[in-house]
Amino acid sequence: MSSAQTELHPDATPGPGRRLRVTVLAGGPSAERAVSLESGRAVADALRRRGHEVFLSDIGPEQTSALDVPADVVFPALHGPFGEDGTVQRMLEERGLPYVGPDSRASALAMDKAATKQVLAAAGIDTPAYEVWDAEALARRARPGLDLPVIVKPVDQGSSVGTAVVTEPAAFLPAVRVAVGNFSRALVEQFIRGDELTVGIVGRQPLPPICVRPRRGFYDYTAKYEADDTEYLFDAGFPNDVLERAKALSLRVFDLVGCRHLSRVDWMVDGGQRLWFLEINTLPGFTSHSLVPKAAAHVGIPFDELCERLVRLALETRA
Repeated sequence: MSSAQTELHPDATPGPGRRLRVTVLAGGPSAERAVSLESGRAVADALRRRGHEVFLSDIGPEQTSALDVPADVVFPALHGPFGEDGTVQRMLEERGLPYVGPDSRASALAMDKAATKQVLAAAGIDTPAYEVWDAEALARRARPGLDLPVIVKPVDQGSSVGTAVVTEPAAFLPAVRVAVGNFSRALVEQFIRGDELTVGIVGRQPLPPICVRPRRGFYDYTAKYEADDTEYLFDAGFPNDVLERAKALSLRVFDLVGCRHLSRVDWMVDGGQRLWFLEINTLPGFTSHSLVPKAAAHVGIPFDELCERLVRLALETRA
């Protein structure tokens, strides 16, 4: 450990109400970089309003000096490969720094959509049928083993980056080529008709489920971060038992993946009110459009307090 780094011991952990030195990590090299920068600014501003000393850093694989800045706790506001796949988490673990979010093992598992689906399916959680395509599969196959429509998306990206809904046979291979060409592996997943329901978790407490209804088709990157007409509904007409099942199943997914502090679990609810797991986000967005802050605010947790709770959870884990 370099002299610029600090190691916290249990008896040195700052207590409640103490001013903290917090490093907020943002940016990164992934396709979600712009979202991460916005999340990082929002988190840094919130923690400054809470009275903490905050160092906001645009971090990347070739620029990791921020990890050596003395800090009581680190808040990675990173999305996608490098920041959310266990890479940064391993670097923080090697330095003995407490940080918000799952450890490196859980982060790596959750970032791989196919591996996560395999683990959860083995535990009896419903998830749409899927195939993984890579360059080799493209060379020897021309069609999916699933009936159309299907969703084609990168195995290891978030925010619906590189995602396409394929309804016609002629559109399938072009969609897979784009995903494989840009991200090496594509998840081809059976399309489930219904409503998307998302459940945030803070600590081990599920937040109220939110039904996401984009005005124009699929809930893609534009609908998530640029459109202002996507509906986020806490009262979407679901029976209470569906909402309670969504919360209970989300907490089970959280535990099976090995998460801590926070996550967001996305589901589809079909016409028979059956819940289908889509993915888990271990470092969900913290922008004005982001769903975990919306759900927390709905139960009386303002954004600044939410950020405060998360850094305190990270310190408790370290202690």
